[in-house]
Amino acid sequence: MKLADIRDKGLVLLGCGKMGSAMLAGWLAEGLPPSSVWVLEPFPSEWLKARGVNLNTALPEAPAIVLIAVKPQMMGEALPQLAAMGGGRTLFVTVAAGTTIATYEKVLGAGTPIVRAMPNTPAAIGRGITAIAGNAHATDAHLTQAESLLAAVGQVVRLAGEGQMDAVTAVSGSGPAYVFHLIETLAAAGEAEGLPAPLALQLARATVAGAGALAEAADETPAQLRVNVTSPGGTTAAALAVLMDAEAGFPALLRRAVHAAAERGRELGK
Repeated sequence: MKLADIRDKGLVLLGCGKMGSAMLAGWLAEGLPPSSVWVLEPFPSEWLKARGVNLNTALPEAPAIVLIAVKPQMMGEALPQLAAMGGGRTLFVTVAAGTTIATYEKVLGAGTPIVRAMPNTPAAIGRGITAIAGNAHATDAHLTQAESLLAAVGQVVRLAGEGQMDAVTAVSGSGPAYVFHLIETLAAAGEAEGLPAPLALQLARATVAGAGALAEAADETPAQLRVNVTSPGGTTAAALAVLMDAEAGFPALLRRAVHAAAERGRELGK
């Protein structure tokens, strides 16, 4: 992250819950001075109070960046506080789910550069992935600046346009919950086969975490990694015959789940 402009003009963080705190921790670790950060948070944690940032004080007139990290249901009350910063001098980056760029433009002005981002919860440990899309006034330089800012909590990818955001939300935004449920159900299945509950959960957690790390690090595709661990006629093949069933297995189930999440995202964005 290029700190000079932010150090001079300041960064405003609207909302500092789990996601905001994770990002703030990353920025401070990269050398951003606490004195260059203004945070608006009605319920500050003890951790936030101890960071030395400008907390719930008067804001700079034209900061380099405003990052919006409040819950969507709080947006109507929170966003008007920042309306005076709209118009073009300040880049707005939002990680709030379900709120469209058009909603921000109505409050901040159509000439305001706005980057909408969808991170996910592994950002809390610096292992997230965030997808971004900008409005018509967000230049390549703005997108690069947003990428640098969001890289504090993991990988960043650019979308072709905001129209892809609901699909991204359904895959990576909501995706960690699918994986957590997989761990739950895998542990329960192990317990049903006679394992003690704590051991089944330990095995399920480590297996999913390890397989995910291998999938990210390996040169092979996930399909090839699956083949590598599947001996013909063996135990894995017996399980995959159930999981890969065209009508009742993972492929059909996950397509329906991701589609349901994407459709709900489209509804919320209206």
